[in-house]
Amino acid sequence: MRAADLAVIRTGPDDTLPLVTADEMLRGHPALVLAPHPDDESLACGELLAAAFQPVGPGAHVVCLTDGAASHPASQRVPPVDLAALRRQELVAAIAHLGGQETDVTWIGAPDGALAAGKEIVGAIVGLAMATDAGLLMAPSPLDPHCDHVAGAEIGRRVAMALPGLRLGFYPVWSRWHGGGVAPVPQGLRAVCLQTGANKVRKAAAIAAHRSQQGQVINDDPDGFEMPPGFATFFADRDEVYFLSKQEGLG
Repeated sequence: MRAADLAVIRTGPDDTLPLVTADEMLRGHPALVLAPHPDDESLACGELLAAAFQPVGPGAHVVCLTDGAASHPASQRVPPVDLAALRRQELVAAIAHLGGQETDVTWIGAPDGALAAGKEIVGAIVGLAMATDAGLLMAPSPLDPHCDHVAGAEIGRRVAMALPGLRLGFYPVWSRWHGGGVAPVPQGLRAVCLQTGANKVRKAAAIAAHRSQQGQVINDDPDGFEMPPGFATFFADRDEVYFLSKQEGLG
């Protein structure tokens, strides 16, 4: 992202944002969701994905950009190669809870914590967007305070530049959490809200499937990553917030 794209505008609480529906977001075409790590897709886009995966929905595809293997570096019981395999299994289980299948997931497997918007990854996702006839690309917010999320946002921007007909949106995770539910909005975009309701149970189950990130699997690395208290519940219960172009006729 260019520096000008990173100016911060504060948005209000969820209930003050313009509402959108899943149908308005999808417009009859599949969604392609870029997840920097396995769990971001469920936390931030679970309601949208569940709607897309319904029998009457247009479908969706999730691209997991990193292998997620760096969260517990000191674990002897679950070394990084095994953790990557575990997190892949958790992602597939999460997608199943949302109504999708293993074939609805593409695993890029870049090193966790070292994602870059390289030509190979961008090209692969451009090809995937074309193959799935995606109409909407959702990427992490460039204002999320995590290097992989920033890189994921840049990947999304480059893919959208290569495919002018592909609509691009962003979703906040860590910036929303650290803001107490109020996320900063990248300059030139506006925040909208998709209410979590019809698929709340599916979304909660998908988030719960990511057990290794919630202190339920690895117990021999006290300094390993674990979702903060209340984090999973926060995203399971809250409506979903997206950042869209101001030109979008939504909300």
